[in-house]
Amino acid sequence: MQLIGVYFVSSMKNSLTSNFTQDLQARAEMLAVLAEQDLGGSGGKSVEDSVESLRARVNNLFDFSGAEIQVLDASGKVLITSQGSHADYVGRKNTQTVVSRALQGIRDNEEYMIDEDNVRKKVVAKPVISDGKIVGAVYIAASMAELYDTMQRINNVFLSGMLIALGLTAVLGVVLAHTITHPIRLMTKHATAVAEGNFAQKMPVFGSDEIGQLSSAFNYMTSRLRDALAQNEEEKEKLSSILSNMSDGVIATDENGRVILVNLRASSMLGVNNNEIAGRHIALLLGLDPEEADALITGVPASALLQLEPQDQSEPIVIRVTFTPIHRREIGITGTIAVLQDVTEQEEMEHTRREFVANVSHELRTPLTTIRSYAEALDEGAMQEPQLGERFVGVIRNETERMIRLVTDLLHLSRLDSNEAPLRIQPVDVEELLEDVADRFSFQMQEKQITDRVIIEQGIGAVMMDRDQVDQVLDNLVSNGLKYTPEGGSIMIEARRSGGLLAISVQDTGIGIPKKDLDRIFERFYRVDKARSRNMGGTGLGLSIAREIVKAHGGTITLESEFGKGTRATFTLPLPGEGREAQ
Repeated sequence: MQLIGVYFVSSMKNSLTSNFTQDLQARAEMLAVLAEQDLGGSGGKSVEDSVESLRARVNNLFDFSGAEIQVLDASGKVLITSQGSHADYVGRKNTQTVVSRALQGIRDNEEYMIDEDNVRKKVVAKPVISDGKIVGAVYIAASMAELYDTMQRINNVFLSGMLIALGLTAVLGVVLAHTITHPIRLMTKHATAVAEGNFAQKMPVFGSDEIGQLSSAFNYMTSRLRDALAQNEEEKEKLSSILSNMSDGVIATDENGRVILVNLRASSMLGVNNNEIAGRHIALLLGLDPEEADALITGVPASALLQLEPQDQSEPIVIRVTFTPIHRREIGITGTIAVLQDVTEQEEMEHTRREFVANVSHELRTPLTTIRSYAEALDEGAMQEPQLGERFVGVIRNETERMIRLVTDLLHLSRLDSNEAPLRIQPVDVEELLEDVADRFSFQMQEKQITDRVIIEQGIGAVMMDRDQVDQVLDNLVSNGLKYTPEGGSIMIEARRSGGLLAISVQDTGIGIPKKDLDRIFERFYRVDKARSRNMGGTGLGLSIAREIVKAHGGTITLESEFGKGTRATFTLPLPGEGREAQ
């Protein structure tokens, strides 16, 4: 009733005020139209006759209680007032804002005011326009006392109704309270018993009203709770089975970080048995600092990478530990679940990927930087000097070719990795193969005064292989020998049988490879002498491509070297009847 009363009274007030204002506006508009005939000078009337005519109209047509009507000339002087007590206003200027606005030609002028008797009044003013000129104004100030008296009576009616309703509600509440409280007390007693674990309690149903429906719902809840507890026990057994057989390790701790549960996978990853883990602090178990462990088990940060050396494993493993705090409402963190994932292989792959991306970026950046520098030099005037410009263009050409070789090698490696470069296997004469290789490099060997020998074991004829791919392997090995063999050295290419395989080796008398670098020599972009290899035009991918090609043929490639004395690279291919056959 209060809400309805507030809305109704507010709407009623707005409606009455709006109607009151509209009535005043209409009266003022009509009076302005009538006053136009007298103030505009039409009809040849004198000023006194016009004023008398206006006074008669105001007194006869527009006289209503509680209102004062004034007619003003163009300067704002009062010509007529409807209230005799204000007769002294005649001839004086009305300086109110609404009058000033009306004399400026503004039609919509209204405002509230409170007079000396503390009476609210609504004031409106309208301009009197004749032949497009403002010749005066009409001013009406009407009392709103009756309107507010009406509103007060309406408020009293609503207040009386509300008090009566409150009294009836109080009486009804006392009667209904006794009817409701008895079943509620009984239900409280049964709920306490159910909370203590006695699910045999049943609430009597007194009727089909709301209390009866609540009693039925309570009984249904009790039965459902009993079933839920039984199902919870079953789910607990399932969870225990899942924890025992899952591939990730799981460790549960209490709020102090003490281990209370661990599955078999976690104990296996840590290299200890369950009996040794229970009760230990997780910081000691995982080798964490106490401060770091406290931050982790509270969830900041949520995960960490750890390198562990289990007692039963020779190599360390990398595990990702994800900590999830266990929250209980109104208590906070009551424990932590730590999930252990063996990410050793993923971390190794990620390290390889990062290293590969860094190497590719470095290999591309170096020639690009050189090209940009020389291009800028050409742009700044080097082209005007033929010899200098020709040398700069040659450098740009060489660097561009080096990038092309790098990209070509990368594409070749990519095709080999994804098996998108199928081998075209065919019989190939080994003697012809090796002689062709020696012929291709004969000119370069003569320039460096390097002697070459080709040795082929007796009885080796045709072998099944992809001629182009094996040519690439031999070219790479012989090219490396040429690069790192000083003048006057020698290179020997040999083919022989070795345990049912064809072994082809390229041996040089070059500078050799340090022993520490032999294990990594087949890695992509790995160079023993990075600066020298790059200056010689190498991409660092040749041996990697050679290894992939040999691997695709079903063979292996090895490197033997002694620093300062030379290097021997050997790769094997299946002989006919021993491995790959013609396709």
